[in-house]
Amino acid sequence: MHLGHGNQSFITEFVFRPFSSVPTTQQLLFVLFLLLYLTNVISNTSILWVVCTDHTLLSPMYFFLGSLSGLELCYTTVVVPQMLVSVWDVHTTIPVASCGAQMFFFVALGSADCFLLAVMAYDRYVAIRHPLRYALIMTRQLCRRLVVALLFLGGLLSLELTALVFALPFCSRQINHFLCDVPPVLRLACGDTRLHQTVLFSVGVAVLAIPFLLICFSYALITAAVLRIHSAEGRRRAFHTCSSHLTVVLLQYGCCGLVYLRPKADSTEDEDRQIALIYAFVTPLLNPLIYSLRNKDVKQALSRAVRRALAFQPQ
Repeated sequence: MHLGHGNQSFITEFVFRPFSSVPTTQQLLFVLFLLLYLTNVISNTSILWVVCTDHTLLSPMYFFLGSLSGLELCYTTVVVPQMLVSVWDVHTTIPVASCGAQMFFFVALGSADCFLLAVMAYDRYVAIRHPLRYALIMTRQLCRRLVVALLFLGGLLSLELTALVFALPFCSRQINHFLCDVPPVLRLACGDTRLHQTVLFSVGVAVLAIPFLLICFSYALITAAVLRIHSAEGRRRAFHTCSSHLTVVLLQYGCCGLVYLRPKADSTEDEDRQIALIYAFVTPLLNPLIYSLRNKDVKQALSRAVRRALAFQPQ
């Protein structure tokens, strides 16, 4: 597995640090993570399904909501299956190439997720500020191009970062995490990683800080537009429409910002791993719940979809 070469070792595979050394605890964690993952898959697939099949959910807002659920579905699937295998068998290893692939897709999909939340904020601004021209501005073609563009940008940033990380030699094979994220893998490197830390921080600013500032700017404009609405009911409906998206934004950017934008000296591996559990499991689960519970159209579409499914069941 290791071939000596000077003072360095050529590592061909990694192993994740177990959550516990007690087998019973590991088994309970496996069941818990499996249930959370299945709930994530079912809830996000349900949102994606109704958005694609229900004729009442044709507006750009629901197109972006379906895209968000699709990203969350892929995002968790990149991480959780390998994690479940490692939890079940603590001696399971992951080849360096597979670790690099996981890092690439994890960072790419996570970046696209953050960019999409910024696009959704702009969509809400156009809907509230220019309701009569909304359909002319946010066309289906523009929405598709925006989703393709944010996927491309996320992939480009991820490819650069992943290639930079895996050009380094590694001195240790145990990753103090449950996935091949950039910070824990960088900690295994033998050489000077100051350049890599700088690039990671720059990518974090591009993916988190800039979109978050754009979201804040959009909501400042949205607030100004809503306050000009004379009807109290109209203002209430406008704020209610935006509150779901704002809740998701605070969850996503808050957790990711703590991991990627916090100074290295102020962070610990255990804290990063605990925060990562939130954006790997909790945030993708809360997104569809928040939108389905707070959005009347989505609740009605889900109800119709369930009735249609039950109607086709053999008696």
